[in-house]
Amino acid sequence: MATSQSPDQQAGGRFIATVMLDSGADMKCIGGNASVSGVVSQTTPEQTASATIATLLTPETSKDNIQNRPTALAQRRWSDDAGVQPMGAQAERCGGSGLPEASASRWWVLATLALCVVLTMTTWFSATAVIPQLREAWGLSNSAAAWLTIAVQIGFVIGAVGVSVLGLSDAVSPKTLMVTGAMGAAVANGGILLAHGAWTAMGLRMLTGVFLAGVYPPSLKLIATWFTSGRGAALGTLVGALTLGSAAPHLVNGVGGLEWDAVIASTTAATLAGALIVALFVQEGPYPFPRAAFNPRQVTHIFRNRGIVLATLGYFGHMWELYAMWAWYLAFAREYLSGRGHDGQVMGSLLSFTVIAVGALGCVVGGLLGDRWGRTTLTSLMMALSGGCALVAGFAFDGPTWLFILIGLVWGFTVVADSAQFSAVVTEVGTPQLIGTALTLQLGLGFILTVPTIWLLPLAADLFRSWQWAFVILLPGPCLGVVAMLALRRLPEARKIAGGKR
Repeated sequence: MATSQSPDQQAGGRFIATVMLDSGADMKCIGGNASVSGVVSQTTPEQTASATIATLLTPETSKDNIQNRPTALAQRRWSDDAGVQPMGAQAERCGGSGLPEASASRWWVLATLALCVVLTMTTWFSATAVIPQLREAWGLSNSAAAWLTIAVQIGFVIGAVGVSVLGLSDAVSPKTLMVTGAMGAAVANGGILLAHGAWTAMGLRMLTGVFLAGVYPPSLKLIATWFTSGRGAALGTLVGALTLGSAAPHLVNGVGGLEWDAVIASTTAATLAGALIVALFVQEGPYPFPRAAFNPRQVTHIFRNRGIVLATLGYFGHMWELYAMWAWYLAFAREYLSGRGHDGQVMGSLLSFTVIAVGALGCVVGGLLGDRWGRTTLTSLMMALSGGCALVAGFAFDGPTWLFILIGLVWGFTVVADSAQFSAVVTEVGTPQLIGTALTLQLGLGFILTVPTIWLLPLAADLFRSWQWAFVILLPGPCLGVVAMLALRRLPEARKIAGGKR
């Protein structure tokens, strides 16, 4: 028979639950009752408090250890060899999130953070979207036009590797990194308005990439502090936001018919708005990763984790294809559309926006399927499909317009649908204290591979005297990625991925 409890007793029960969550005590659900270490608790909150505190004050959890328990307990419960799930996952299975407000708040945080990423990432392709106008204004060559995009990639790599080596991703809060990075990216992007040629613009684009390394990787770590289950879908939503932000300049360019400086100004304002929203409305969640002290040698520990290494190799294959496709699909589409009597400039921009933006839906669907099917299965399937599109796009170039558009939409959906799952794997198989560094390092090294493909594609188009078959050189990337992820699936560490679904 249920008994009523006073507000003080209820508060005591909430305090005990919080202590057990923080302490890492093994809490299970049995018929609606909480049990510690497998013993069902049917006592009053005060009795449970005494038992819990007695359990906590063992030699293993002495005063010094309790003061340092975020790191010590994380090491014990999240070590590479531990096969257990974090306390938050157990709490969510009990019908809650561990903290009463977490379940309701996390969707608000995800939506807010996704909006911030959409706004901030518009600076990534802001110059790429207006390359045709800049060709006329500055007399750009094909090589110089390519370097306006490549410079952002190089800057991102420099920023990501620098943040990783310095350990800033795990020593500084994700929110602080995001606000600083977004403001810096806005200033660098806006500086293009004062540039008078390609060289100055390239330097500013590189600086934009450096600052964006402080936005994208920390956003993935921050949202992971809100989700212990459904993490693949949450990360997929954020990468979908990045995808939509990357596509937005094409929409502005195609619909507005604006001058290049108006596109740059609008993306600068959007990035500043993103920084403001993060500063005012975004906080870390109830399941934060432990902070790590500055130690550059921690990077070597990451490379000894087989799960992270194989997930990163898969990510390399994915990145070999992704950004080159995004960067040059506009040129590909314009050549096709112009050859069939359409307005290549306007229609090409609108089609490029649609093809890239449909990837945002792909990221969300990919996240949901990754949580349900397993991440290695999802990533392998998506890379096989996107690699196939890179091959058949050349055949579609000679086909009807509806087929060309259909292949483009399927390609845009699949080429990025798996992107977030590589990061999700890192958060699941990596050491908690180093999650931020591992994520930033994976992304930074992956972006290194985008440089040669973005540079090679226009050279291939010149060699073939058309864009029709240029994308074939992207095919080796997805092939490598599929091999790496299938190899990861066979490792014992894969049991930690997607709740055991691998």
